[in-house]
Amino acid sequence: MPTETERCIESLIAVFQKYIGKDGNNTQLSKTEFLSFMNTELAAFTKNQKDPGVLDRMMKKLDLNCDGQLDFQEFLNLIGGLAIACHDSFISSHPTTKSSPPPTPSTPALSPAHLPQHVSHACWRK
Repeated sequence: MPTETERCIESLIAVFQKYIGKDGNNTQLSKTEFLSFMNTELAAFTKNQKDPGVLDRMMKKLDLNCDGQLDFQEFLNLIGGLAIACHDSFISSHPTTKSSPPPTPSTPALSPAHLPQHVSHACWRK
């Protein structure tokens, strides 16, 4: 029986596979597929954005090889960046003691600035 972590990894792979291929490439998310993913799987995040260009900027920042698509590694950079931002928000708003279990984190408003620093690259600065 898979562990919770193994199920989470399987889930990430399944979600990525669910969105790729609609635009003809079965290994990468196109911009259209990325937007579909964001508007469906991360709808609360998308709805909370006041800047309509934030998703375009995120796509550019995540697209490390500047090919206009996101491969699985680039997709994982998104997931990792969001997880880090959520964790940081959780830690800052819910100090815990060793005797009390932490409450469930809420999803903070995120932006491209919340993505890991290593995803900042030459094509993002263009």
